[in-house]
Amino acid sequence: MGVLPVQPDRDVVAGDAHLRHRLVRLRQKAAAELVGTGFLVATVIGSGIAASRLSPGNIGLQLLENSLATGAVLVALILALHPVSASFNPVVTLVERVLGTISTRTAAALVAAQVAGGLAGAVVANLMFDLPAVTLSQHARSGSGLWLGEVVATLGLVVVVLGTLRGADSSRVAYAVGGYIAAAYWFTSSTSFANPAVTLARTVTDTFAGIAPSSVLAFVLAQLLGGALGLGAVALLHPVGRTAPPARKALP
Repeated sequence: MGVLPVQPDRDVVAGDAHLRHRLVRLRQKAAAELVGTGFLVATVIGSGIAASRLSPGNIGLQLLENSLATGAVLVALILALHPVSASFNPVVTLVERVLGTISTRTAAALVAAQVAGGLAGAVVANLMFDLPAVTLSQHARSGSGLWLGEVVATLGLVVVVLGTLRGADSSRVAYAVGGYIAAAYWFTSSTSFANPAVTLARTVTDTFAGIAPSSVLAFVLAQLLGGALGLGAVALLHPVGRTAPPARKALP
């Protein structure tokens, strides 16, 4: 006796297709975050090494070179990857989660990609300049002034990102972020790390941009506090009910 094959339920098929599409999109977003954060960290560390070699003994010029390279690459990376995902920063990703623009699962995947990409970028930067792939930084960065600098830097970054995205022309966010970070290198005492993934990655290079592992926790806590304060400031300055809602793809 033959048995007729069971016809697949259309709703089930549609649901499976939707799930596959979501998984593909999540992989794309994670890949964009991994690549973008990798290039960002490679630029931060690589330009720092180049600056210290090209301008020995001139810390001010080294910082200028480092800040200009970082600001420029942020503009380029955000313009290139914003159609997919261009946060490159766990604080911004967490802000997106709090605002409900991404799910917890997506946020976790993006943060993992940012951390992995940052570490990979640090290793590549070291190797490009004929240094060991991994060398823990000995550059201690500690003290209330530096921690306050990280709070201020991250607060300002969140205000710039969300404020621009909620403004009249959100396409300018790449230039706003790149310009802000280049400036924050100079006006904050900490030279504006403002990014937990980048901060962690900078522990594996004992160069101009490095930070000692023992200094990371306080920096990250300060960044998280700055992100929370920035979110509160944006809620006051740009109420969602009065302006366009924030875009789904935020930035560093």
